[in-house]
Amino acid sequence: MDRVDVDVILEQVREALAKGNWNQAAALVEALRPPDQADLFSDLPRTEQDQLLPRLDLEDSADILEELEEEEAAEIAARLKTEELAHILDEMEPDEAADLLGDIAPERATKVLAAMEEPEEVRPLLIHADESAGGLMISATVTLHRKMTTEEAIAHLRVIAPETETVHYLFVVDEEIRLVGVVSLRQIVVAPPSTRIEEIMDPDVIHVRADADQEEAARLMARYDLLALPVVDDERHLLGLITHDDLVEVLEEEATEDIYRLGGVPEEHPPDVPIPAALRTRLPWLVLNLGTALASATILSFFESTIARVALLAAFFPIVAGVSGSAGTQTLTVTVRGLALGELSPRDGLRALARETLIGLANGVAVGGLTALIALTWKGAPMLGVVVGLATLLNMIGAGIAGALVPVTMQVLRIDPALASPILVTTITDTCGYFIYLSLATLVLTRLI
Repeated sequence: MDRVDVDVILEQVREALAKGNWNQAAALVEALRPPDQADLFSDLPRTEQDQLLPRLDLEDSADILEELEEEEAAEIAARLKTEELAHILDEMEPDEAADLLGDIAPERATKVLAAMEEPEEVRPLLIHADESAGGLMISATVTLHRKMTTEEAIAHLRVIAPETETVHYLFVVDEEIRLVGVVSLRQIVVAPPSTRIEEIMDPDVIHVRADADQEEAARLMARYDLLALPVVDDERHLLGLITHDDLVEVLEEEATEDIYRLGGVPEEHPPDVPIPAALRTRLPWLVLNLGTALASATILSFFESTIARVALLAAFFPIVAGVSGSAGTQTLTVTVRGLALGELSPRDGLRALARETLIGLANGVAVGGLTALIALTWKGAPMLGVVVGLATLLNMIGAGIAGALVPVTMQVLRIDPALASPILVTTITDTCGYFIYLSLATLVLTRLI
């Protein structure tokens, strides 16, 4: 269903609510798919949300809270009665319920957890950080024992499997619930009934520790094309599973986070975030950027006499700084993406630095030569063309070095490269560009005049 259809139904829901026809409004919402339900629900005023949600089927209420943004879901949950929220959480996936409980006040979460009918699947997940593999997992409800026969395994699956969505892989454990293997349903079906699971399982299981970052889990699942990833503790006890639908959410979250941070916005905000909240997030980084821009202004002030004697130099400031700034941004983007996806590690820093230096040199020769030609043709000054072209060449090499070195260094220092690098790389390319350009101009000042 597209956005137009959702808007039409939204108007119908509003008309029903205006007439006090709660049953009709609930029926309209329940007829939608979960993502569309969440879109519609988020457009309603708070008072109508609070009155409509308890009137929906519990499964639909759970779907809506799962699909909403975390902040909005937490706000709605905080306004619900304890019993109402507990019933809805019982219908949610355990990992989603744990995430929601982690987003509300601890005292309230304790009361809601106590009021739930099935808290045992949610409670173990609350001890893990939200952005860790443990915080992302669901309970491993379907496991097989290594000593089972295939006939026993099939009988076990007939009882357990209908109640779960995670029968993509069948993970095998020993007497102490340690992960020892994985087996496919096909292997179990085609093997003789008396075959033990340990005879047909694959003991080499790709897994992740519970305290690992969710991004690492996502990389493993994407790299090996997994539908489910087992989560274990330090002693390899099976704690739970991460499913493919959670992988999609993680990749979206991490990509969104990196895009925001590359733009100098440290936290994700929806487009309709209140202006004061947007200002609190963005203004400090703009002030920091202003401080770094003063470095460029300081460099220019050192060469005031040169600029005063050859005013023509000012015409090429945007070219020298702008082109190299774009080159630095290109290198920075590639490097940050490589670090984020695990394709590049700090150990690869020297190799990446050498590669980007060569690329900067090649680009610098091409763009610098073209810039020199433009300066010569436009202003008819051969020496000015040499200065502009050489400054562009050197600054593009520096941009390549900065674009690779800064994010790798930030990674080593455990500072988010996507957040800290853009301002530093911009500052380096601008200040170095002006310094190189004006220094060269000063050296040949008499010939420029």
